[in-house]
Amino acid sequence: MTPFAADADSARSQVTSAQLPLRPYVSVRHADVLSERCAGADEDVHFSSAVARAVIEDLTHPGDRVLDPFVGFGTTLRAATELGRVSVGVELLPERCATTRQVAPEALVIEGDARGLSALVAGPFDLVLTSPPYRTEFSHPDDPLTAYTRAGGDYDGYLDDLTRIFAACLAMLTPSGYLVVNVANIAADSGFTPLAWDLGLRMSAIGQIVQDVPVCWDQPLHDLAGDHLIVVRASHTQESSRIL
Repeated sequence: MTPFAADADSARSQVTSAQLPLRPYVSVRHADVLSERCAGADEDVHFSSAVARAVIEDLTHPGDRVLDPFVGFGTTLRAATELGRVSVGVELLPERCATTRQVAPEALVIEGDARGLSALVAGPFDLVLTSPPYRTEFSHPDDPLTAYTRAGGDYDGYLDDLTRIFAACLAMLTPSGYLVVNVANIAADSGFTPLAWDLGLRMSAIGQIVQDVPVCWDQPLHDLAGDHLIVVRASHTQESSRIL
């Protein structure tokens, strides 16, 4: 049986250890992602409601607080509100804030730069779930953290910025909370960028990675070369302050 023949309940039933809080894989259908895309979204937008719902169902309970520091088109906030969670998000672009307020009217959507997250939102949160904007290692002049509106920075600086943002997220979690980041490796014309692996390594320095869940596509999407959910908990043994 392929992963796409199994439903969410059968996948979830394979979790037998307290060390594996999330189901062992999440299946995504290419056609579903295309049908979910908002008008104006480009081919790089791939965060799926199937992924958001799986994570929220497995790691939270009704009434829990869920944060997305990179709201985009509101996939996390919409899934969270539909599942009875309290959802909060930060988004840089005003037009995307407006879109999210339409699709998730019960959510709190804050226009702002995630690099100043601690000044924009207050914890605690039971779950932080997000998919950050991507940058390739080579031939990528536009800065993802300016919504690709300005050139500047480099790959290492981009990873540093994301690490600081996720350190701030970990500091806002409840003691039993999780940070889950959907991130993929990228195979583009300029070459292979191990983004998921590089970001995972950075995140292991600021928290405890407890699971790496593959996102299984029924057919390839754009430049993705391995899609992952990195599940992290705050760890008091990690020296997260050294990167802040």
